[in-house]
Formats: sequence, C-alpha cells, structure tokens
Amino acid sequence: MNIKTVLYWVSTGLLSALLLYSVFNYITQFAAVKTVMGDLGYPAYLIYFLVIAKSLGVIALLAPIRGTLKEWAYAGLFFNFLMAFIAHYMANDGQGGGAIIALVLLMISYFLGKQVRPWLIRKSPEIGTTAS
Repeated sequence: MNIKTVLYWVSTGLLSALLLYSVFNYITQFAAVKTVMGDLGYPAYLIYFLVIAKSLGVIALLAPIRGTLKEWAYAGLFFNFLMAFIAHYMANDGQGGGAIIALVLLMISYFLGKQVRPWLIRKSPEIGTTAS
C-alpha cells in the first residue's frame, strides 16, 4: 500500500468521522444546535436537512459508488463546508475552524481519490470527441 492510498483513507475516514460526529450532535444536542443556527440566521428546520444530507454524504464517500453520484456528494459537502465557514465568519463567532478542517480533509480525499481510485470518480469527456 503506497502513501497516497494511506493518506486517501485517513483523510476520508477522518472526514467521515467528522460528519458522523456532527450528525450525532445535531440529533442529541438539538436545542443547542437550534440556538446556534438561529444565531447564524438560519431556520431550525435546516437541521433535519443537514442530518439527512451529511448521512448520505458519508455513505457516498465510503461506498464504492461510481461516477456522477460521488462527484455530487463531494460537491455538496464542499458547498456545505464553505457556507458554514462563511456563516461563522460573518457572525464573527470564531467557530469557523471546523469548517476549514473539513474543507482540507475533503480536498485531500477528493484529489487523492482521483489518483488512488480513478474508476470511482468520473473522468471529464475529451473535448472535441463525439459520442457514438
């Protein structure tokens, strides 16, 4: 097993653990999360969507799903982490560090995943080729 494979699985595992931890907190600490979401200007019903989306994201990251679905999972998580950082930054509450860590882990997982498991992540079609 080479270093890229190890780094891919470590980053993907840490990212999955971070996502599952946040889902666990959303469920078990609902009142506190609801208060934080309210302070950031978001409605409480967004918590339910985040629980479902993050749970499905973990499944998509770890399962041997091929192609576009995995790309969409990475894209959805990227925008979730980016918007979380921006929300915390704009609220000036100093809590954006978790989102930055998640973004770094996501990028490492995505780019190393393209090298380690290229059959799982969709390749871009060649420009100028015709489909037959």
